[in-house]
Amino acid sequence: MKKLLFFLLLATTFATAQDKKDINVMLDNWHKAAADVQFDNYFSYLTDDSIYIGTDATENWNKTQFKAFAKPYFDKGRAWSFTALERNIYFSKDGKTAWFDELLNTQMKICRGSGVLVKDKNSWKIKHYVLSMTVPNDNSDEVTKIKAPIEDALISKLKK
Repeated sequence: MKKLLFFLLLATTFATAQDKKDINVMLDNWHKAAADVQFDNYFSYLTDDSIYIGTDATENWNKTQFKAFAKPYFDKGRAWSFTALERNIYFSKDGKTAWFDELLNTQMKICRGSGVLVKDKNSWKIKHYVLSMTVPNDNSDEVTKIKAPIEDALISKLKK
């Protein structure tokens, strides 16, 4: 019984370690597909019912909407280039869902990505992704002043 329990614990640990490796590779390849301007490959990493939330407050898209937004960038031969600086990955108890956060080196400097992944047969897919620009605490007042006129109008519109 002890041997069986040890084996199960070891197998679970290995599966989680392998899943972490698979997720890291998948996310790195997803970001690389954008940098390499591979539209179909990039979107193949998203579930059909995925949600992508961008840095602008108005950017909350399903996969179809996100593809429509992104297509002109890919068509011009220049999408975006994100590389992970660090990434944390967590798993549900059943191992079928994972969530992560990552710091990214981007053309906007450091951004934070976070998301939810689901295991589809033997591969991981992105179900929900959020991209955020980071703002150093010492500069938050300056940034707030810059974005206030635009976002005050959006706040008024959203309240209605």
